[in-house]
Amino acid sequence: MMKIVVENRIPYIQGILEAVAQVKYLPASDITAQAVRDADVLLVRTRTRCDAALLAGSRVRFIGSATIGTDHIDLDWCRDHGITVCNAPGCNAPAVAQWVMAAIGLWMQRSGIDTAHGLTLGVIGVGHVGSIVARWAQQLGFNVLLNDPPLGIGVPLDELLSRSDIVTVHTPLTNGGQWPTWHLLGETPLRQMKNCRLLLNAARGGIIDEAALQDWQGDLAIDCWEGEPTLNPDVLRRAIVATPHIAGYSIEGKQRGTAMMIEALNRHYGWHLPVPHIAAPAQGADGVTLDAIMTSFDPGPLTAQLQSHPDQFESLRNTYHLRHEMAN
Repeated sequence: MMKIVVENRIPYIQGILEAVAQVKYLPASDITAQAVRDADVLLVRTRTRCDAALLAGSRVRFIGSATIGTDHIDLDWCRDHGITVCNAPGCNAPAVAQWVMAAIGLWMQRSGIDTAHGLTLGVIGVGHVGSIVARWAQQLGFNVLLNDPPLGIGVPLDELLSRSDIVTVHTPLTNGGQWPTWHLLGETPLRQMKNCRLLLNAARGGIIDEAALQDWQGDLAIDCWEGEPTLNPDVLRRAIVATPHIAGYSIEGKQRGTAMMIEALNRHYGWHLPVPHIAAPAQGADGVTLDAIMTSFDPGPLTAQLQSHPDQFESLRNTYHLRHEMAN
């Protein structure tokens, strides 16, 4: 019988795969080369590094990641060894957009700003998340600037940085290619952000050069940290919103991630496994208000917890109580 190893923190999946395979649920720390040696399928989140060290000599021929990114998967090695890889692009996009707009709303409250009109929001990366952030921000009255060279969208980066009051990043983390994003916002770009008052990162740690932030005086809202789970204490102290990589942790986002993996398995193996139903729209709510967003998610208490106990980053992340996304 086929064998499937599943990271045990993937929700909404227990009881589905058992119809077609022997299933073993393991914590990420226990997903070792020995544990997957006789597995045919491996289903993970971001904490499992899927490369030769884990997979060489194993029976694994399908890897599913219930997350948007593939930073943790050696895609070239998998391709060269006949392993099919699927992820869940956009699964948690509405939740991340919810985090971004709630963080902006909190910053506006603390800054005594009662309207978005007159504020310019710069959105770097206009994919699944960035497009929702931009649409909601325009509805709320922000002037929105976009930058996404791979998509051919928006204004040059230096123009966006110099004109924006708020900048939020929504790119993948890449080290090579035509548009690398590692330390995209480093010392020189940060100097261009003379008018920027708030910088947000709910994309990937490493897009912002956190060491260079010591010379930048604006406010910070950070969910994805360079070097996590070890946090830069100066950046953590300065952040008005500081959360343990949970921006995308919604009930509906987790359901989508699992559903997309099951759909990929069904296509690959010809199975007919049931797919979880998701009530909230994958493209994000059609219409929002800032009050509704802030009512749906308050990052303040979690910020206080992380700033008081930065050594509990992983624990706070793993025990985070999933929230609902914005409804139409």
